Amino acid sequence: MPRLVMKFGGTSVADIDRIRNVARKVKREVENGFDVIVIVSAMSGKTNELVGWVDSISPLYDAREYDAIVSSGENVTAGLLALALQEYDVPARSWQGWQVPVITTSAHGAARIEDIPTANLDAKFAEGMKVAVVAGFQGLAPDGRITTLGRGGSDTTAVAFAAAMQAQRCDIYTDVDGVYTADPRITDKARKLNRISYEEMLELASLGAKVLQTRSVELAMRYRVRLRVLSSFEESNETSGTLVCDEEEIMESNVVSGVAHSRDEAKMTLVSVADRPGIAAAIFMPLAEAGVNVDMIVQNISEDGRTDMTFSCPTNQVARAEKAMEAAKAKGSINFRDLIADKNVCKISVVGIGMRSHAGVAARMFEALAAEGVNIKVITTSEIKVSVLVDRKYMELAVQALHDAFELDNAA
Repeated sequence: MPRLVMKFGGTSVADIDRIRNVARKVKREVENGFDVIVIVSAMSGKTNELVGWVDSISPLYDAREYDAIVSSGENVTAGLLALALQEYDVPARSWQGWQVPVITTSAHGAARIEDIPTANLDAKFAEGMKVAVVAGFQGLAPDGRITTLGRGGSDTTAVAFAAAMQAQRCDIYTDVDGVYTADPRITDKARKLNRISYEEMLELASLGAKVLQTRSVELAMRYRVRLRVLSSFEESNETSGTLVCDEEEIMESNVVSGVAHSRDEAKMTLVSVADRPGIAAAIFMPLAEAGVNVDMIVQNISEDGRTDMTFSCPTNQVARAEKAMEAAKAKGSINFRDLIADKNVCKISVVGIGMRSHAGVAARMFEALAAEGVNIKVITTSEIKVSVLVDRKYMELAVQALHDAFELDNAA
């Protein structure tokens, strides 16, 4: 039988009624002739509750026990959904990560999937099981301990199963009905895209779009898993939602497909550092070792052998970056006059595979922002994106201006 992977997030399984709603959707796919692998998250709010319990007992917790505790939310959802399906006369059973097994690295709290042997699932499908309800977000370390994949890990679980089981498609059900040209909460002109390429979705996910987890899109692109994003709360058909697929499956590419924003960005500037070979490594190696996720980097023109180095990072990593730089200065590996952190900025990006064959996208973007009086602090580009840092107070204005400038209200 053809196989389909369906993933349901926390809001989709938030209570018993919603779990029954999910069961009805899964039953319809079984009736359509699929063997189905369902990946479920914990019920909405449960993971945060479990994390809170861990923190209240042991702020400096054992990561192995942390994973054992926070992964339990998905086990509850999987069991409840299997029961709901059985009530609808659908042969279903729940699976925990170790039962499949989902083989991962031993990095507790941030494990990566290494392999999903399919023999156990294949055997049960051959015996008549129609639905395998698998607890997302969790796996099995080489030492036999439970691991978790980090926030949003259920998306990654779903794509990994679709690749391993050679599924026809992987449907990601969430609380939105697809991928939009911008955040609909910021501009009411945002439009749902029927299709978007892996590369565009990966850029949008990494630049602040919250629809799909970045790692899941990377995995889908690597194994060419066709992803569909659609709503748990609406009736769906073959044309519902947004399909994430190969560029070749998109008939006509828009120059720009979407505008993404990231509110929680900070701009950090090292003032007056030595302009010498190796200075960039001396700055960014300590930041990497401290776990600071550096994004945009700009080095000013050198004067008298000194230069300024500017980079961006998430606001919640500013203190970590400051500590790393002060430690490097104390060791003598770098020397700077001042370290300035600006937490009142945001990142605005335009993304589109059409940029490869169309010139002038950056100029058009800068012109639109200038017309609204929005000053650009930092710029970075890639083959299919242009990103800028601007003052956070201009975030909504900038998104709306760029959405209009690239006529994304006509996107489809």
